[in-house]
Amino acid sequence: MNFSVTILGSSSATPTARRNPSAQILNAGGKMFLIDCGEGTQMQLRRFRIRFQKIHHIFISHLHGDHYLGLMGLLQTMHLFGKTSVVNIYGQENLKPIILEQLKYTEGYIKYELVFNKVSYDEVSRIYEDDKITVDSFPLDHGIDCTGYLFKEKKTDRKLNKPKSDHYGLSIEDIVNVKRGQDFITKDGETIPNDELTIDSRTPRAYAYCSDTAFKEDLIPIVKGVDLLYHESTFMQEHAERAKMTKHSTASEAAEIAKRAEVSKLVLGHFSARYKDLTPLLNEAKDVFENSVLATDGAVFEVK
Repeated sequence: MNFSVTILGSSSATPTARRNPSAQILNAGGKMFLIDCGEGTQMQLRRFRIRFQKIHHIFISHLHGDHYLGLMGLLQTMHLFGKTSVVNIYGQENLKPIILEQLKYTEGYIKYELVFNKVSYDEVSRIYEDDKITVDSFPLDHGIDCTGYLFKEKKTDRKLNKPKSDHYGLSIEDIVNVKRGQDFITKDGETIPNDELTIDSRTPRAYAYCSDTAFKEDLIPIVKGVDLLYHESTFMQEHAERAKMTKHSTASEAAEIAKRAEVSKLVLGHFSARYKDLTPLLNEAKDVFENSVLATDGAVFEVK
């Protein structure tokens, strides 16, 4: 199953000539999950050739403008493009009246159904699940209610060892059972262990999105061992006091979370517009956690 993240926006509070405000697309087996929707997100979707009509779930981390001000325009464009299927929006409960009031006062009309799903800002909560993936929200520390999101693949059935299954003459029903982990019993009563008939499936992959937050040790067990971690890194360590005051993180603090959580790869993002060259932020993170990369607009990261 494809499992990849496309960066649509990597800037913090204000956009720059090269960086849009926060937005990402997670492609999970062809299902497109939009994570945050800063101003200009729909333009980035068109730029990077991501089909609007495939987006049915939108996750908003918090109600600072650089994370949701692109939402209203996107929803209206979906309508104009003829969308008829349900769109689920996950976020703070005040997001619903914000969107509905705009529709009311502009006499706007959306012909598809919007479903608003409130997330918890006090604990880790399961907010979405299908046959292939789960999504949990978890609280961050940003002054106003703010949440991160953890996307995890479900473990798939074991793969069939075809030469062995042919040797023992497994029926279709037998194949279904052994792929689910059962042993096989022959007509003579002999038990064939499951691990002789099947091969273990790939280890499920996980992606964690840590939006705006101060350094928060509580995140470590939540994102422990994920394959790909996105963690905001608004400032360099020389501006640590500014980061603390505004409830943001430095690149080295993001790397410290990645290191202690033993993740496979760290993606740095949400960069302050003061940084024209992002190389110093990357170097600062690499001093703590070597496998760190930059979330530049348009970058695609395969979750492995």
